[in-house]
Amino acid sequence: MYDLLVLGEVMMRLSPDGKDRLQSPGLLRRDAAGAELNVAAGAAQLGLSTGLCTKLPDHALTRFVLEKARSMGVDTRPVIYDRTPQARLGTYYYEGASAPRKPSVVYDRAHSSIHSLRPEELPEELLSSTRLFHTSGITLALGGQIRETAIDWMRKLHRAGALVSFDINYRAALWSDQEERAVVEPLLPWIDVLFISEESFRKMFGQTGSLREMMKRFAETYALRYVASSERQADSPSHHRFTCTVYDAKADSFFRETPYEIDVVDRVGSGDAFVAGTLFGLLAKRSAKAACAYGAAMAALKCTIPGDLTVTCLSELERIIQNHHTLEQSELDR
Repeated sequence: MYDLLVLGEVMMRLSPDGKDRLQSPGLLRRDAAGAELNVAAGAAQLGLSTGLCTKLPDHALTRFVLEKARSMGVDTRPVIYDRTPQARLGTYYYEGASAPRKPSVVYDRAHSSIHSLRPEELPEELLSSTRLFHTSGITLALGGQIRETAIDWMRKLHRAGALVSFDINYRAALWSDQEERAVVEPLLPWIDVLFISEESFRKMFGQTGSLREMMKRFAETYALRYVASSERQADSPSHHRFTCTVYDAKADSFFRETPYEIDVVDRVGSGDAFVAGTLFGLLAKRSAKAACAYGAAMAALKCTIPGDLTVTCLSELERIIQNHHTLEQSELDR
């Protein structure tokens, strides 16, 4: 049984060293990337059994990204291989920065292999062997066949009794907020755990009031079990404050973490790390309070690690959580 099964695009990430420019001559570092992969890998690092559903070309670059996923503890057996002549691995380029320049991303992912993934290609036995299924607005934004497949499997797994988790994860480069609302709103009754920012509440769904009022209203309207919202204040590309709020609808309780002060190395993937930590808290600790603590710590930790993926273990993360609430602590772990 998978504690967590994810569906989404896996990509190659290419980035210059440090904060060099993409337009400048030099070498590019390669990494595995993708929102749902980031979630699965983060949760696996904490001890959950995770599986990856995607479609990829059958070539050496795919073997690189899947070996990276497996090294993080993710089961890649559900991956479907595309052996057509037009098979393609999506790519994105990331450029770090210092103020006043901002980090930037260039996508090269059109017509990648996942666009052709059909529902019947995924093994039916996954429906009876999954505790929680997760996907995101990024996957739905790709449109066409993969959007239909993601929606079909959200419905199937919901009917099979699995929990369904969804991250709004709005990307303006892929579609408008109102396009996402039109697609996502009919799906909300199938969702148990919703990740959504305060900005998406207000701009995408036209909600008003405080964050807590919007979270509770949404949970009541769509019968959501949990609503989680992260909050990031970026003072500069290298200094962020990060916290989160998790609402447990059954207990009618809110949990909020003390903000983390972060010296940022690479913030990409930190939202996915927040999802991974939160889902770990819900699945392994069965607690919304724990979900809030693990989610915030995981996101803060990811910001200190280059690449998309969070490299950690449960004991390290729990030490970070403990230190976060301790006034006096050593500046060195030894």
